[in-house]
Amino acid sequence: MDSIKDIWLFIINRKKYWLAPVIAVLLLLGILIIFGGSSAIAPFIYTLF
Repeated sequence: MDSIKDIWLFIINRKKYWLAPVIAVLLLLGILIIFGGSSAIAPFIYTLF
């Protein structure tokens, strides 16, 4: 959690607000890959790509 806080503070302090959507998309893709590999919905997720 400390690294997430550091990234958030970096975005706020440096006024790099365009990084927030990029990080959000990367986190969502990571969650999708983690849950997609170990669940019953994996065949449906693989068809999206």
